[in-house]
Order: sequence, then structure tokens, then C-alpha cells
Amino acid sequence: MNCEERLKCVRDYAIQCITEETKSTLALIDQLDENFDKAIDLMFHCKGKIIVTGVGKSGNIGAKIAATLSSTGTPAFFVNPLDVYHGDLGVMTKDDVVLALSNSGQTDELLRFIPMVLHMDIPIIGMSANPKSLLAKYSTAHIKVWVEKEACPLNLAPTSSTTAALVMGDALAIALMQVRNFKPRDFAQFHPGGELGKRLLTTAQDVMRSEELPIVPKEMHLGQAIILVSKGKLGLGVSIENDQVIGLITDGDIRRAMEKWQAEFFDHTVSDIMTRNPKMVLPSTKIADIQKIMQDNKVHTVLVCDENKKLLGVVDHYSCMF
Repeated sequence: MNCEERLKCVRDYAIQCITEETKSTLALIDQLDENFDKAIDLMFHCKGKIIVTGVGKSGNIGAKIAATLSSTGTPAFFVNPLDVYHGDLGVMTKDDVVLALSNSGQTDELLRFIPMVLHMDIPIIGMSANPKSLLAKYSTAHIKVWVEKEACPLNLAPTSSTTAALVMGDALAIALMQVRNFKPRDFAQFHPGGELGKRLLTTAQDVMRSEELPIVPKEMHLGQAIILVSKGKLGLGVSIENDQVIGLITDGDIRRAMEKWQAEFFDHTVSDIMTRNPKMVLPSTKIADIQKIMQDNKVHTVLVCDENKKLLGVVDHYSCMF
């Protein structure tokens, strides 16, 4: 097969690669044993940090695992074992746990780092394909991550093996999240700049419109109310009595009233169509909670009020978009 013919088969090559890596990933299920449980126990009770280490491709995977652990409630960072000899050993303490990755379990640069860890009496969680390797021998808990073959057609380039290691790292992180009862709010605190963080940390007070709110007294005729609702550009009008919210009308309420009463529409007042128990939230209500209120009640706007139902502002669907 020449080059042009091979170019026509690129999707087949992709399918073959994805299939092989998927098989290798699913095979990890049968490799889970008490060592995985022990690793979770060590990491959960760790009073310091999880120090992830590895060389080459294993190091690349280790860096990602460390990032995932850190963002899901387990303090962790990556250390290249080659840098340990140039001062990085100082970041390690006896309260830490080391997670060491090596496909063979025999990587020389990594093994030279192990005696230092053992001397400091730091527990080691090893992750390799060989449960009889030196890494496994010196590990407090050894997690087996073995693949039958690489997705690489030459069975040389780390493909299935690195994917499997990455998935096992994710399994550790997810299991720890469950054990810690890690919640979306916790995740937001570790991702304050992301969309999720904004939704979970931003409050109604941060985004509400509080000026020139469309106020429509309950005795106002609907013909006048239409004008105020239109000027307010929120698609609603709020009825207030004795400094408390008593009702809400929307442009949808107005349209339905016009269809129902037609020529008699202008004889009716705000009190005839207003919703007397509109959805209200406190200024401290998180945007994520407001979005859920909108979704559950099929509304596009909520009123922001204090404990005494005094109107402070309005939050609409677009205010919640980041």
C-alpha cells in the first residue's frame, strides 16, 4: 500500500487506535485490588501534600494527575525526580505521600529518587505495569496498570499505557472526591476564574439590576402598565405596597390578558393579572441556585428582596450568563 492509499485509511487507523485504548482502559477494572483501597486511604489521611513524580511520558501523565488532584480537594504537585538533586527535595516533608509513575517500574532516574523518600519515611504509592518491579517492591501500595499492547502499530510508542495510567489517576482523584464528599461549591473555590466558579461564587447582589425598576401599583390600569413595563426593558413590572413586594406582572401576562379580554382589556388593573407570590431570592443567593430556581419554575426572572420582602433588584436569565 502506497502513501496515497494509506491516506485514504486514516479514519480506520483512528478507529483502531481508539478501540485498542478503550480495551486497555476497561481492562483496568480487573486489576483493581486492595492496593487501590490502601492508596486511597494513604492519600485521604495525608496531612501534607501528594507529591507526584515520574520521568518522560509518565512524568507528563503525572503532572496532569497532580493537577486533577489539586483541583478536586487533594493538595498535590508534580516533581521531576531529576530536579530533586538540585534542591527540590526541600519541598518534601514526613507528612507527605509520594505517587510515583513508571510503566516498567524500573526507570533508573526514578529509582534513584526512591531511597531519599524511604529515608524520610514517606509512604510511596507506586503505579506501574509490573507488580514485581523495584518500584513495586519499595511501595507502600502498588497499583498495577498493565496493558496487553500499545495502540502504536509498532507496539513501541507509549499510547495505551499512558492512557491507562491517566485513567487510573483520574480514578484515584474521583474516588477521593467521593470519600471527601467534595461538592460543586468546593470545586468552585478551586476554580474561581472558570465559568463554574463564577456561577457558584457570584451572588444575586453582584449581578442584579437595582436602578429604574418598573414599579406598577396594583390599582394601575393595564394600558398604563404596558408603558412602564416597556420602558423598564425587563419584560415585567413589580407591584409594591407598604414597601413590600405584593405581585409581579410579565409581558406574557399582558399578552394573555389582551387575548382574553380584548376590548375590555383597558378596563382591568394590575391586580387582575399579577402573580401574587413571585419568586424572590436574597441578595446572597448564588447564581447557580438562581438558575435552578428559574429552571424548576420555568421563569426567566427573579426578584431580589430582603427578609421583609423589600425590593432590592431584579435578576433575569441574561444576568446569569457568563
